[in-house]
Amino acid sequence: MALVQFMGTGRRKTSIARVRLIPGNGKITINNRDIDEYFDYETLRVIAREPLEITETADKYDVIIKVEGGGFTGQAGAVRHGIARALIESDGELRPLLKKAGHLTRDSRMKERKKYGLKKARKSPQFSKR
Repeated sequence: MALVQFMGTGRRKTSIARVRLIPGNGKITINNRDIDEYFDYETLRVIAREPLEITETADKYDVIIKVEGGGFTGQAGAVRHGIARALIESDGELRPLLKKAGHLTRDSRMKERKKYGLKKARKSPQFSKR
C-alpha cells in the first residue's frame, strides 16, 4: 500500500521549512522533536498550528517538519507557511480559507544589507562638528 503524503515548503526571513502531511491523529513533529519541546513559547506553537485550526484538520493529519535557518520566530512563520501550502495540496477547497487568513502569502520582509560608510544598514558613525 502506497503511503499518501502531501508536501509543502514554507519560508520566512532566512528559515526554510519542509512539511509533510500524513493521514493520522494530529501529532506534530519538528526536527524529530515534539512541537511542545521544540518551541518554548506558546505563541510560537499557536502560530505554527494556525492553518490546521482554521481549516479544522488538526486531528486529521500527522505533520512531520524539517526546518533550518533563522531564529525561532522565523522558523514558526516558515512552518505555518509550509503547513498551509501542504493543506492546499491535500484539498484545494481549503484555499479560500487560508488565503483570507493570509497564510499563503510569503512574508517577504528580510534584513536590509549593510552599506559602505555606515555601521549597519542605516546607522551612521557618530558625527562631531569639531
